Amino acid sequence: MTSFICSKCGRKFPLGSKAFKCSCGGLFDLKFEPHFPIANIEQRPHNMWRYREALPIESDRSIVTMSEGYTPLIEEEICGKNVFIKMDHLLPTGSYKDRGASLLVSYAREHQVSSLVEDSSGNAGCSIAAYSARAGISCEIFVPDHTSVGKLRQIEAYGSKVRLVEGSREDVSRKILEQTKENFYASHVYNPLFLHGTKTLAFEICEQLGWKSPGAIVVPVGNGTLLLGASIGFGELYSAGIVDHLPKIIAVQAENCAPLLRAFEMNQKDSADVNAEATVSEGIAIEKPVRGAQILKAVRDSGGTFVGVSEQEIIETWKEMSKRGHFVEPTSAATIAGLKKYISKTDPNETIASVFTGHGLKTACELFSWNKQ
Repeated sequence: MTSFICSKCGRKFPLGSKAFKCSCGGLFDLKFEPHFPIANIEQRPHNMWRYREALPIESDRSIVTMSEGYTPLIEEEICGKNVFIKMDHLLPTGSYKDRGASLLVSYAREHQVSSLVEDSSGNAGCSIAAYSARAGISCEIFVPDHTSVGKLRQIEAYGSKVRLVEGSREDVSRKILEQTKENFYASHVYNPLFLHGTKTLAFEICEQLGWKSPGAIVVPVGNGTLLLGASIGFGELYSAGIVDHLPKIIAVQAENCAPLLRAFEMNQKDSADVNAEATVSEGIAIEKPVRGAQILKAVRDSGGTFVGVSEQEIIETWKEMSKRGHFVEPTSAATIAGLKKYISKTDPNETIASVFTGHGLKTACELFSWNKQ
C-alpha cells in the first residue's frame, strides 16, 4: 500500500492527506514499491510515463502529461573528456521540473484538488502553473520579488496568479505557510511525489546507456529536488537488480550560497548557517534547504562530494556553452562549471553524466547583459 511516511518518527499517512509534513515536524517520504517490466517499457512512447509501474499514480485517467521526459542524452567533450549530458532544458516549460510537476499535478487531480499554491524561485512555479492549467486546476505561485522577468511572465501566461514576496527565497517559503491551511500545497520540496517525478531522469539515463548506471552523476543542488530524485531513481533500479552499481552523486553549489557544501566540509549532518550573497544561479540560491540532512546523507552514502563554483566560473561556463550551441540558464552553467572541477580530480575512465536543467530563454534579459561584459 502506497503511503506517506514520516522520515523522523515513522508515522504513516494515507495518500490524499492534506498535511504536508508530520505533526512531529518530520518531512514526508513515500512508501512505494516500483516495478520495471523492461520488455514492456521498451515498447512504449518515449516519455517519462513509459515507467508507469514505477510511478505512484493509481489511475491512468489521472495522468496530466505533455509527453515530458526521455530528453536526448548527448556526448559533449568537457576538459578533454567525453561526458553524457541530459538535455532537460528541452522539456515543455524549459526545465527538468516538468518531471516532478507532471507527477505531482497528476496526484492532485487524482485526489480531486481544485486549487493549489506553490512557492518557487521560478522554474518549479512555471512547471506547476503549466500542468495545473492543463489539468484545469486553479493555481497561485509565490515567488521572490527579484525573480527573472521571463519566468514571471511565463507563470502568468499559464493563467496562474503570481504573488511577489519581498526578500529572500526563505521569506517566500515562510509567507506561503500562511496559505497552506486552506489550499493544497503543491510543494516541490515538501511533497515527495515531486521527487518521484524527477527520479525518472535516473531511469532514462540508465536506459539510454543500455540499462547501465554511470560512475558519477553531476547535478546542481539548492533544495535538492533533482539530486534526491536521482538518488531515489538509481536506488530503485539497483534494488530491482536492473543495474549493478550506484553512481557517485556530485553536488554543485554556487559559492555565494553554499550551505550544503559548507556542511559537507565541516562533516555536519544538516546544512550549515551561511551569510548568503546574491548569485546569478537563482535556481540554487537556497540558504536553508528543508531537506538538507537528506541531501547530505544521499551524497555521502553514494561516495560522492560537493563542489563549489564562483560567479565568474558560472558566467564563463555559460558563455562557453552558448558558443557550443547550448543556450542554458545560469544553474545549468553552474553545473557544468562544477563538472569541470570534478573531471580534473577523478579517474579519466569514469563514465560521467550530467544535465542541462533549464533553458536560457527563461533569463534571456539577464544573460544578454552578461554577454556584453
